[in-house]
Amino acid sequence: MKFSNVETFEFIRNIYGGSDVIPLHEPRFRGNEKLFVNNAIDSTFVSSVGAYVDKFETMIASISETERGVAVVNGTAALQVALKIAGVNQGDEVITQALTFVATTNAISYNGATPVFIDVDLDTMGLSPNSVNNFLLEFGELRDGKCFNKKTGRKISACLPMHTFGFPVHLNELIQICNQWNIPLVEDAAESLGSLYDGKPTGSFGELGVFSFNGNKIVTAGGGGAIVSKNVEYGAYAKHLTTTAKIPHPFEYAHDEVGYNFRMPNLNAALACAQLEQLKGFIESKRKLAEQYDSFFNKQGIKFRKESENARANYWLMCIELENKNDRDLFLKESNSLGIMTRPIWQLMYRLPMYSDNYRDSQKNAEFLESRIVNIPSSVI
Repeated sequence: MKFSNVETFEFIRNIYGGSDVIPLHEPRFRGNEKLFVNNAIDSTFVSSVGAYVDKFETMIASISETERGVAVVNGTAALQVALKIAGVNQGDEVITQALTFVATTNAISYNGATPVFIDVDLDTMGLSPNSVNNFLLEFGELRDGKCFNKKTGRKISACLPMHTFGFPVHLNELIQICNQWNIPLVEDAAESLGSLYDGKPTGSFGELGVFSFNGNKIVTAGGGGAIVSKNVEYGAYAKHLTTTAKIPHPFEYAHDEVGYNFRMPNLNAALACAQLEQLKGFIESKRKLAEQYDSFFNKQGIKFRKESENARANYWLMCIELENKNDRDLFLKESNSLGIMTRPIWQLMYRLPMYSDNYRDSQKNAEFLESRIVNIPSSVI
C-alpha cells in the first residue's frame, strides 16, 4: 500500500519531533494554567464553588455565543441533563447517529429513552438531514403538536447530532426538518469547541448544546463538560439540576426534585479558563497542521478529510480515508508498532450488544466510513 511507507511516518515524526511515542492528541499547557490552579488552591475553594467556576461559565457562554453556560463534571453528564431539559423522558425515542462515541447514546439511555440510529453524510461524517427526513416521512406522525413514531407509538422527543471530530453537521437543513416535525434539537458539540457553521459557533444552534473538556480535547479541564443555551430558563434549570436541585438558602438543605451532583470543581475550572484563553491560537495551529497534512496526503493519493461548505472546523482530530478495511487495518498496525498513535473511527453503535436491537436505517455511509477512516496525530504544534 503506497500510503504505509517510511516517507509517511517520517513526515509525521518531523512534525512532532523525535519522541519515541507520538500521541494521538495531547494537551498543551502554555498559558496561565499553573497560575490559575495555584490561585484556586490558595483560595481554598477547590471543590464545586469558586471564582473560576463562575469565570468558566461566563467564558464558555461568550465563546459559544449563548446566554448561559453551566459547568459540569464531564461531557456525558452534560448530555444527560441537556436531553432531560429538552424533554426526553422514559420510553421516548431520540434520533441520533450510530457513528459516534458511545457517550452520545449512553446519555440517551440514562434518560430511559431509546436511540434511533439514522445514517450520516459522507462529507461531514455527522447526522444526515436527508436520512432524518426520510425516516420521519416513513415513521413520523404529529399528534397534538408532538412527533410520534407511528410504528412504535413512542414520542420522538429530541434529535441529537454529533459534530464528528469537530466537523459541523449540516445544521440549517437539520434544524428546518426538526422544526417541521416539532422535534427539539440538542447539539453534541463535545468535539467541536470553536468550530463554526455559517459563521456561528457550534453549540449555539440547538435548544441546548454540550461541550467536553476531557484530557484529549482541544481545550481541557482535566475532566469536565458544559451545557450552553440561548434560552435563559434552560440555562438556569441546568444549573439547578446539576447542583443537586438545591434551593438557595443561607444554611438549610432543601431540594425540590431529584437532581444530580454533576458540578465541575473549581480546580478543573481554573485549568479550563487558562486553556480557553488560548483556544483561538490552538485552532489556528491546528488549521495550519491540517494544511500540511492535506498537501502531503494529496501527493500520496490519499484523501485527507476537510471541512464542508459553510463550515470552519477546529480540526480536533484529523483523519484520512483509506481505500478499504484491509488498508485501514494494515496502516493502524504499522503506525502503532512504530510508536505513532493512530486510531480507527468508532465501531457503529448497533454493533455493541446493548444497542444491537435498536432501529437503524441502511447505514450505508456510516459503514463506508467505519471501514476506512483513521485518526492521525493531531496535537497542537
